[in-house]
Amino acid sequence: MKLTKFEKSFIILFCFILIAEIQTGMSYPLLHYFAKPALLVSIIIFYYKQNTSIANKIKQLTFGALIFSLLGDILLMFADKFDHFFTLGLVAFLTAHILYILVFLKRRNTDKKPYLFSVILLVYGGLLFYFLKDNLGDMLIPVIVYMLVILTMGTTAYLRKGEVPNVSYILVFVGAILFMISDSLLALNKFYEPLPFSNISIMFTYAFAQLCIIFGLLKE
Repeated sequence: MKLTKFEKSFIILFCFILIAEIQTGMSYPLLHYFAKPALLVSIIIFYYKQNTSIANKIKQLTFGALIFSLLGDILLMFADKFDHFFTLGLVAFLTAHILYILVFLKRRNTDKKPYLFSVILLVYGGLLFYFLKDNLGDMLIPVIVYMLVILTMGTTAYLRKGEVPNVSYILVFVGAILFMISDSLLALNKFYEPLPFSNISIMFTYAFAQLCIIFGLLKE
């Protein structure tokens, strides 16, 4: 994949912001309130600069997904202080996933059938739910809905194969899988048991999920 000088510069900047987010999350709580939103703000600005040749409908849906992701990031930062903020953050990311699904469906390959891939994702979701179910309480239904939506996002990313350039398909598909991994780690960390280095693994997979999806859509 050929990258422009601007794209290379942005990736380097994005990695520095990610490192700052992880470091401030561990050692500088006040600065963390600025570093974490900076990840999505940087992607939003980058996408705005690069999307001149993309159809308006796709632009609007993608911007919506990024803005709701940013809102979710901000809400989850305060989840330890206000119980309802975790639920609101879940709703924000749920909305972001739905908007990404709509974006991916715009370039669906109607000849491609997702049956086997969907079964694999359902098995994965079932195993994850097995570990989470005993500790979900009132979050049982919201978590089930969220899991179904993110599995659908993975499926719609898969269905772009053959309809878009290969580099676009791979980047978006990898991004969707990383998003699933990030959300799975977050769920296990909250509802199963604390994971070692969870702040690093969750943010690393989440940040590169967003980066891959946006680069993939731009390469479409």
